[in-house]
Amino acid sequence: MAGQRPHHGRDRVSNNKDRKLRSQQWYGKHDRDGFIHRSWMKSQGLPDHAFDGRPIIGICNTWSEITPCNAHLRDIAEHVKKGVWEAGGVPLEFPAMSLGETQMRPTAMLFRNLLSMDVEESIRANPLDGVVLLGGCDKTTPGQVMGAASVDLPTTVISSGPMLSGKYRGQDIGSGTDVWKFSEQVRAGTMSLPEFLNAEGCMSRSPGTCMTMGTASTMASLMEAMGMALPLNASIPAVDARRKVLAHLTGMRMVEMVHEDLTISKVLTRKAFENAIKVNAAIGGSTNAVVHLLAIAGRLGVELDLEDFDRLGREVPLLVNLMPSGKYLMEDFHYNGGLPVVLQRLQDQLHLDAPSITGKHIGEALDQVECFNDDVIRPMDNPVRPAAGIAVLKGNLCPKGAIIKPSAASEGLLKHRGQAVVFETIEDFKARIDDPNLEVDENSILVLKGCGPKGYPGMPEVGNMPLPPKVLEKGVTDMVRLSDARMSGTAFGTVVLHISPEANEGGPLALVENGDWIEMDVEARKLHLDISDEELARRQQAWEAPESPHKRGYYRLYIDHVMQADEGADLDFLKGSSGHVVTRESH
Repeated sequence: MAGQRPHHGRDRVSNNKDRKLRSQQWYGKHDRDGFIHRSWMKSQGLPDHAFDGRPIIGICNTWSEITPCNAHLRDIAEHVKKGVWEAGGVPLEFPAMSLGETQMRPTAMLFRNLLSMDVEESIRANPLDGVVLLGGCDKTTPGQVMGAASVDLPTTVISSGPMLSGKYRGQDIGSGTDVWKFSEQVRAGTMSLPEFLNAEGCMSRSPGTCMTMGTASTMASLMEAMGMALPLNASIPAVDARRKVLAHLTGMRMVEMVHEDLTISKVLTRKAFENAIKVNAAIGGSTNAVVHLLAIAGRLGVELDLEDFDRLGREVPLLVNLMPSGKYLMEDFHYNGGLPVVLQRLQDQLHLDAPSITGKHIGEALDQVECFNDDVIRPMDNPVRPAAGIAVLKGNLCPKGAIIKPSAASEGLLKHRGQAVVFETIEDFKARIDDPNLEVDENSILVLKGCGPKGYPGMPEVGNMPLPPKVLEKGVTDMVRLSDARMSGTAFGTVVLHISPEANEGGPLALVENGDWIEMDVEARKLHLDISDEELARRQQAWEAPESPHKRGYYRLYIDHVMQADEGADLDFLKGSSGHVVTRESH
C-alpha cells in the first residue's frame, strides 16, 4: 500500500487555494518586516517564488546519533521534502529535542513534556502552515503530537519504522523482550555471561525502533489507527525503501492538507481515541499507551479517562501474535499485511467513519486488504487471546487506579494473595534483591515505591522488577509485582503499574509495610491492601513526604507541576492549547 499513491483530495485543494495561508503573515508583507523574513531565508538559496503564498511545510525532526531508533531520520526528511516540492509546497526542516529511550537517564519519560514544549513553541513561533512529525523512539512520537496538538495546524506523523529482526543462533530474538529473558537466565545460572554478551551484537542490526510490539511500535500503530499517518506507517522496516516512498507521499499529502485546512483537532476526535484503545488491545500494545493517549487527549480537550481503557478494550481479542505477547516480530507483521489487516478484522468494533489525514475515513478501502499468514495476524475466531485489553484495577491501594497487561501476564497469577516484600526506593531494591537472606518466595508480592512521576522523577520503566535469585533457582519465572512505575512495552510478567496516587504523593502505596497481605483479582478489577481503614489512617497520619533533592531547572519545574499517571503525567499548565496565532512582530 505504501507503494501506491494515496487519495489526494484535489477538488478540495483547488477550492481552497485562494485562502491566505498563515505563513503569509511573515512572507506576504511588503515592508521592513517582510524584507527581514524573506531576505534571511533567501541566504539558503530559496527563490522569490518560494514566498508567493504556497504552503510552508515544517518537518519536525528528532534525528540524533544518540537516539539509535531515529538515527536515519535525516534521510527520511529528504524524501518528505521531495514530496512537498512536487506538490507545490516549500519544505523547511527544523530540529526538536530527541529522547533516546535506551540512552537517557534517569528516564526519557522525564523529558517527554519538555519535548512537547519544544515542539509547540517551535511550530507556533515560526512561519509554518503545516507540520510533518518525524519520530519513533518511545517518547518522541507522543511528545511531538502533544506539542503539535496544542498549536492545531494540519499535522501528520512519519514513524522511524522498526529495525530488522534480531538473529541469534538461528533464532529470531526481539528487542527488550529477549533482553529481559536472557538477563533472568544469567541470574538463574542457565545462560553463561559470554552467551549473553554475544547476543548483544545480534539483537540490534539496523537503525529503527524495537522490532517487538514495544511502545515505539505501539505508538506508530496507534498513529495509523487514529488516522494521523498513511497506511503501513507502523510496520514498514526502517531500512526498507518503501519507507522512503511513504515519506515522499506524506510530503505530497501534507501540502493538500494545508489547502484543505485539515487540522490535527479534526483528525484526533473522540472516535479516534476510542479506536486507538481497541486497536491497542488487538495488537497487544504497550501499557505506556495509556499515559500517552491521556496526555494527548488533554491537549485537545477530548474527554478521556482511565476507565475508558478498561471499558472499551476489555473484550477485544488479541489478534497480533508478536512479542512480548506472542512469538513473531514487526518484520513478520509488515510482510503479512500490517495494521490495515488488524483494522479490517476489527472493523465491527471500530468507528469506521473516523477521519484520516488521507482525506478519507479510516474504514474506506479495508475491503482491499489482504493477510498472508493467519498465524501472525489472527482472525477474530482464532485469536491469540480472547480478551486482551489493559485492565484497570481499583481498591484501597490504588484509589485513582492502576493498570496491568493481562496478555503479557501469567494466567495463574491474575488472581493472587500474598505478603508484601517492600522496597522503599530503586536503590533499596537493587541493594537487596539478590541477597540470599531476603525473606521472599514465589508467593510473595514485590512492592516498589518512589518510582512515580514525582518520585523518580519521571516515572521510569522499572516496574518489571527482576526476580530474586532464590526464586529463579526454583525454576519460577514470574511473580506479582506492584509499583507506581511504568515498564517497557517490550517487557512481560504479572506486573501492576502506574499505581495512583504515587508513593511520593502520599498515596496508599507509600504506606505498605513488609508482611502486609495484598490481594489482587484482575477479573474483578481489584487491588486491595488487607489492613483496616483505621490502620491505614494511622499510617497516613504518620507519613512524611520525602524531600526532593532537585531544587532547580527542569527537574524542579517537572516535580512541581506534573500530574499523576491517571491524568497522563502531563504538566498541569500544559493541558489544553494556545492555538497558532502570534500577533506581535519580532522587530
